[in-house]
Order: sequence, then C-alpha cells, then structure tokens
Amino acid sequence: MEKRKVIIGSRESRLAVIQSEMVRDFIAKNNPDLDVELLTMKTTGDKILDRTLDKVGGKGLFVKELDKALVDGRSQLSVHSLKDLPMEVSEDLPVLAFSKREDPRDVLILPEGVKELDKSKPIGSSSLRRILQLKKLFPDMECKSVRGNLQTRLRKLDAGEYSALVLAAAGVKRLHLEHRISRYFEVNEILPAAGQGILAVQGKAGEDYSYLDGYGDADGACAALAERAFVRYLDGGCSSPVAAHAILDGDTLTLEGLYYVERTGEYFKEKIQGERSECERLGEELAKRMKETYEVAKA
Repeated sequence: MEKRKVIIGSRESRLAVIQSEMVRDFIAKNNPDLDVELLTMKTTGDKILDRTLDKVGGKGLFVKELDKALVDGRSQLSVHSLKDLPMEVSEDLPVLAFSKREDPRDVLILPEGVKELDKSKPIGSSSLRRILQLKKLFPDMECKSVRGNLQTRLRKLDAGEYSALVLAAAGVKRLHLEHRISRYFEVNEILPAAGQGILAVQGKAGEDYSYLDGYGDADGACAALAERAFVRYLDGGCSSPVAAHAILDGDTLTLEGLYYVERTGEYFKEKIQGERSECERLGEELAKRMKETYEVAKA
C-alpha cells in the first residue's frame, strides 16, 4: 500500500531547509506510515534584496508563497522562524505548534580570522530593533543595512564590506556555525525579537494533524504567545522597532518589552510578571502600560 504523503513548504535558504528538516524528521520518526517531503520555494522577501523590509511590505513577504501552497493543497504544512511570521495569522491557516526554543540571544560575528572590531567599517544589521540597541553598546560605530540569507551576509562580511554582523544565535547554531560567534549579547544588552529562536508550524484549518502530536513545546508556546501579544498590541511589524522576551520559571512568566517612541527616537524597557496561564494578557498589559506611560504621557 502506498504511504500517505505529507509535504512541508519551506523557504529555500539553507537555514529554512534545516529548520523544515527538523520538523520532517520528527514526523517521519513518529509516523513511519507517512512519506514526508519538503517543497522549497523562493519567497518575495528572498527576491527583493536591495531595500529594507519596511520599505517593501514587511514580514508578510516571507510567507505569501508558502501560504498559497497551503491554500492550494500543494503542501500540508509550512515551517517558519517565528520572528518572520506576521503578527496577524489567518484563521484558515492556523499555527499548529511552536517548537522548543533554541538560544534566543543575538550574537556578534567578525570576519573570518579577525579578532578585533574595525571601527572604520559599519556593523551590518537590517533590524531597527538591533540598530537602536547597538548604538548604546557601540556609540562610535555606524550601523548599515545588510540583506540576504545568512550565508550571503557572511560572504559580504568576509569580503570586507562590514566590521561585523549581528545575527540571531539560533540560526547560527542550527547551521553549525557556532565557531564564527565572537560574542553573545545577553538579553539585557540587546532584547531579542519576539519569537526569536522558536519555530512555528502552520497548517490548514479542518485538516487532521495528529501526526504532529508531541512536537509542540509548552514553554515555547507560552513565550511565543506572550511576546507576540505585546508586539501585536503595539502593531509592531518589521518597520517598527519592537522587542519582547519571555522567561518561564515553573508557573511564573516574566516578560520584558522594548517600546520605541518615534517622535523622540528614544526607547524604553520594562518588565511584567504573572501566571503563565495568562501569557497573552500579560503581553497586552505590558504593551498598554508602556504605550500609555511613554507615548501618551509625554505627548
């Protein structure tokens, strides 16, 4: 009898494929009756590399083609880096599971063989969230946009275009490039993007996804929901520098958020703590409190 086929949609970058293979391997191992394959595609976000994301439509550019494949039935699942998934997800294409979190921190990577930062060249980062926080850590250095997948960025770095790159530790580790990491930024130095280090598995409403049983991670889901609720309340897409990071300790969730006041160019960080069962409410409450404190009060 022919095996039932499950097709996972993935961006075609090496990192996206590795992440999709992690989900594929879980399903295959736990469901030997299934034939699990990847369908890779270049998304609009992968094609437009000459402009920053906020100029061309934000995070949705990385999921449009994957969503279409789900709707058309060409794939049954999509695997995303959660930080690339838009805050508003269609009810027709729900997130089915959040993975266990990899290291959520950002890291500094120097050119191959280099030990010290060359202050005459810029630090490469396309994220306004990172750039804002880097200015406090390296006030005498310029930050410049760098687009493309992780390997493309590393090539530009090693070719001498930048003094360093700031990247997510999770992606660097999943590509087995830990040896390139010069330093880790603790979350009190650079607050990570909401969902950084977590994978989201998306599917189509009404389908049977029992083959994913056991994949989702409760702590990953809780952190994801809290962080995304914070950003969603502030309507933070790619263009607005927002950050949120949750830490779970038993039943207690501590969420730290970064709020940027566009009018003044200042940013602020604050924390909230509460029951993990109220993760989304805590995210919204922190966002509301910070918005009222820093935007309304100082208008």
